[in-house]
Amino acid sequence: MPSGSDTTAEAAPTGPDADRPGQRTTGSAATPPTEGAEGAEGGDAVGGRKPVGGGDAAEGRKPGEGGDAVGGPVPVEDRDAAEGGASGATGAAAPGTAASGAASAVPASAASGAAADASETASDASGSVPAASETASAASAASGSASAPSPGGRRLGRLRHLGPLARREARRSALAAVSGLALGLAFPPFGVWPLSLVAVAALALLTHGRTARQGAWTGFAFGVPFFLLLLKWLSVVGWDAVVGLSIIEAAFLALMGAGLALVSRLPVPALWPLWTACLWVAEEWARDRVPFGGFPWGRLAFANTGSPYTPLAALGGAPLVTFGVALTGGALAGAALTLWRLRGAGGFSPRRALPAAGAVAVAAAVTAAGFAVPVPTAADDSVDIAVVQGNVQQAGMDFLGRPMKILNNHVNATLDLAKDIRAGRIAKPDLVIWPENASDLDPFQYREAYARIDEAVKSIGVPVLVGALVDHPTKQGYVENQGIVWDPKSGPGASYTKQHPVPFGEYVPFRQELSKVITRLQRVPRDFYPGDHTGVLNVGPARLGDVICFEVAYDEIVRDTVNAGARAIVVQTNNATYGRSGQPEQQLVMSRLRAIEHGRPVITAATSGISAVVSPDGTIEQRTKEFTQDVLTARIPLRDGKTLADRVGAIPEWVLAMVGVLSCAAAIMIGRRGRTDEKGQ
Repeated sequence: MPSGSDTTAEAAPTGPDADRPGQRTTGSAATPPTEGAEGAEGGDAVGGRKPVGGGDAAEGRKPGEGGDAVGGPVPVEDRDAAEGGASGATGAAAPGTAASGAASAVPASAASGAAADASETASDASGSVPAASETASAASAASGSASAPSPGGRRLGRLRHLGPLARREARRSALAAVSGLALGLAFPPFGVWPLSLVAVAALALLTHGRTARQGAWTGFAFGVPFFLLLLKWLSVVGWDAVVGLSIIEAAFLALMGAGLALVSRLPVPALWPLWTACLWVAEEWARDRVPFGGFPWGRLAFANTGSPYTPLAALGGAPLVTFGVALTGGALAGAALTLWRLRGAGGFSPRRALPAAGAVAVAAAVTAAGFAVPVPTAADDSVDIAVVQGNVQQAGMDFLGRPMKILNNHVNATLDLAKDIRAGRIAKPDLVIWPENASDLDPFQYREAYARIDEAVKSIGVPVLVGALVDHPTKQGYVENQGIVWDPKSGPGASYTKQHPVPFGEYVPFRQELSKVITRLQRVPRDFYPGDHTGVLNVGPARLGDVICFEVAYDEIVRDTVNAGARAIVVQTNNATYGRSGQPEQQLVMSRLRAIEHGRPVITAATSGISAVVSPDGTIEQRTKEFTQDVLTARIPLRDGKTLADRVGAIPEWVLAMVGVLSCAAAIMIGRRGRTDEKGQ
């Protein structure tokens, strides 16, 4: 199956966060702490301790820093679960008449339920069994009960809090889902790139001050609708494929959501946007590589191929563009959080608003930085090209139609081009480019296919880069997706084989097992065999770097091709399966990013559209409509110089991703140290 026909295995979604709120047992029964209460003031005052302001004392932060910038202060149950929520109940059990007086006012059953909830909360938040046991024992002693809470009491305690928990998380989950949809609208075919900043800021705020589990659920609630909207073009294969792949990809955003929640509690709040941006890079780093070689669709950089951040690609590739977008979104979130806190902490004043002003200044500086990046476009040489889009018989999974149909379309379009050249209507090009799968039959196995290609090439009189499916010469049953240089005098010569076949579209992992369960996979009759070298090909007077279809989404494949000597980039693609679904537009913007990243023109040749010519500065000079037969002619620059992104390679991505991972590790260590110190007191 051609590379445009990509499917994926189904995956079960992960469930929502099951963290349950704890309940203080130390306050008066007549005045229980409310959901919006600040910190653990009731319980801690009884125990003779200072209020912790939402559990921030464990990290040395001021009261109120764990507040929720979206819906007001974080409920005490959530904050305590994140930072040692058992401490309030433990402190309440300290010797003192106030504690015993408060205990006498609390019914034994309520205390038992509270003890169970406090135990579970402490266990979920810190993973510390001793802390949970200590909390339960303290609550049991305060209630005057000598026996441990009964299972029935635990169940009642859990059920009593399910309603408030569901209502509270439903609002946050709904906001996360809306933010995910906003990010989807930042990508083509909608292309509202500023929404990517809004979505990053919203997710940062929604996970701020939360537990890791709550952050993971928020990230998942954000990711599923985002990918459902982004990948709806897979509905051609089946909506189960859309849902399955969306859930798999959203799992990475769930991990990032947990990380965002963790780093929001690190000291030096001014650095929060930095940790946020690094975590976005880390998430994309992982998603670009696993499973089965990764799936890079949906990177922030691909939503910003025509924004002020795009030139950053010339310095550090797509990862640096993602970093710039996420840093700006994180800075805006920091400013919003500061202003929200001022609203409830004594009002606005210029001095207290300085952190917000600083965050806005950072966002503005990062945005403006792109305009200062030089994008090299000067040509060392030039060449005249023609791109042939022959069109297909029909859209969808069965676009191939009958054998030879697609090949004849491209042959006839090339013969018509040759007639126009002889008539003087069009200047003769130096080379011609056909798309991926332009020959739907192996020309080395089928004489008719060979003869038709040879006829077209000799008619035009210049080398043609032909996309063809070729049987593997030694491994029976395998096929290769190739770009072949076909010369009018010597015939077929050098070729490039696609290095990254698409799982479940061009090969089926665990075919024997999965095809029994998912019968649709039997529509991929043969597995594509991967190539083992870059696609640098001499096509007439030009040294071109060939990448095939989805390979344009992978940083290393395009970068290696340029570093191997390609003076221009060619993307041979077949998007006929997903025509008029938004997928061709999503792939085309990747060509725009690659042009700026490598300072090379990018020529996209598609069977049914969108074929295009992109200049080194990312400008789309020409493009075709979908499902039309057309020919593009253009003079493109050939360049030998390399950008900084070509020289540094993947180093910026690795550094930024590691900073994100290490920031999470630091947050975990600081949190554990804080809980240990609190127990020692």
